[in-house]
Amino acid sequence: MNRIGVTGHRSIPNEVHAHVLEGIRAALSGFEGSVEALSSLAVGADQLFADLALAHGAELTAVIPSGDYEGGFDEGTDLARYRMLKARATREVRLDFPHSTDEAYYAAGAYIADHCDRLLAVWDGRPARGRGGTGDIVTYARTLGRPVTVIWRDGVERA
Repeated sequence: MNRIGVTGHRSIPNEVHAHVLEGIRAALSGFEGSVEALSSLAVGADQLFADLALAHGAELTAVIPSGDYEGGFDEGTDLARYRMLKARATREVRLDFPHSTDEAYYAAGAYIADHCDRLLAVWDGRPARGRGGTGDIVTYARTLGRPVTVIWRDGVERA
């Protein structure tokens, strides 16, 4: 089974959104055979990837950073989408952090990097804004020698 993980920004500017969707679709199509998709299901890149992976026929593994992770989602659409994706996951890996902290987010990203064959990074190339951000996980994956595919459009910065 091919395992593909994701790390990425929660906020994706409109001018790069279609490019990100196409990049994720292309990456998923590049795998032959069965695919396991690893995602923490955060708003933004994680949820886009999970949606597309499921549509592609992949098995979804939800990597949940902490016991109170769900509390970090705004009520309404974001929380409903998280719950829907989590319910569709074939597997759930719940890390042993009681609270959603930068350390928990880093551990979830590291778990995904440790357990995938390729990491997709929806990333503007800038340093992480807090420990466990996209830049940190890309750096970690690269130190493992994990192939990383960066999906972004040059000249566009996240808000």
